[in-house]
Amino acid sequence: MNLHVIDTGFFKLDGGAMFGVVPKTLWQKTNPSDENNMCNWAMRCLLVEDGKRLMLIDNGIGDKQDAKFFSHYYLSGNDTLKSSLHSKDFDFNDITDMFLSHLHFDHCGGGIKQNKSGTGFETVFPNATYWSNAEHWLWATQPNKREKASFLKENILPMQESGQLKMVEGEGRFSDNIDIAYMRGHTDAMMIPKIKVNGKTVCFVADLLPSVGHIPLPYVMGYDTRPLITLDEKEKFLNEAATNGYILLLEHDSVNECCTVELTERGVRLKQAGKLTDFLA
Repeated sequence: MNLHVIDTGFFKLDGGAMFGVVPKTLWQKTNPSDENNMCNWAMRCLLVEDGKRLMLIDNGIGDKQDAKFFSHYYLSGNDTLKSSLHSKDFDFNDITDMFLSHLHFDHCGGGIKQNKSGTGFETVFPNATYWSNAEHWLWATQPNKREKASFLKENILPMQESGQLKMVEGEGRFSDNIDIAYMRGHTDAMMIPKIKVNGKTVCFVADLLPSVGHIPLPYVMGYDTRPLITLDEKEKFLNEAATNGYILLLEHDSVNECCTVELTERGVRLKQAGKLTDFLA
C-alpha cells in the first residue's frame, strides 16, 4: 500500500463563505484574504496504490468550463492533475478506481473532459470504475436550489453514460484496507475514506475539514447545507481522530497537506501539520 498526494492547483473562494458565522478577525489568522476577501485554497487529491488497484480520490476542477466560469475562481499554480500523476510515473489510463467524495465541481470536474469532436463529454480515466453512492447521486442529479450551481451536469452525467459508474453500497468496508464513513452536513452522503497503511489510518476528510483553520467546532462553511449536523459530525469525527491518532489529508488547505489533532482543555485542537510523507515515515 502506497499513498501519493496529487496536487491539481489552487483556486479562490470568499473567506466569509468558507468560515460561515466566524468573524474575519478570527479566521484571517490562519487563512489571510486578498483585497476582495478571497482566500487561496488547494484542490488536493490522493492516489492509493493497493495491490492491483490504483485508486484516485477526487480529481479537482478540470479544464472544460468556459472563461467566464473560471473567472470567478482565480485558478493558479503550476500543478495539474495530469502533471502530478506523471510525476508519480502514472497516467490517466492506469487509474482503476475513480473515487468521488462528493460531486461538487471542485471535487469531480477533472474526471470528465470534452470529447475530440467538441460535441459532448467523455471520461478522463477510460479504464476506471467511477464510484459514488446512490444517496448522493440522487441528491446531485436532482439538486436543491442552494447547491444547484455546484452540481454541474457535464461533470456528472457522463460518468453514467459511459457505463463506468458504480455505487458504493453503504458505509463500512470498501476494500481490505479502506473503510467509508458518510457525512451529511456539508452535502448529503459525502464519503470520507479511512485508509489503513503501515499500521496507521489516513482519512481523506474532503469538505468536513477543509483546512487546519476549520478545526475549532464553530468554524463551519457557509456552503454547508446543514451546519448544525456538520457541528455534530465534526465533533464526533475529531474526537475519534484525536483518540486514534488519525492522519487527516486536507483537500483544501493551501499550505498543509495533512494534520493530526489532540484533545485539550479547549476541545480538539491542531497537534501537528505537514506533508503526508512526514507522517508516514
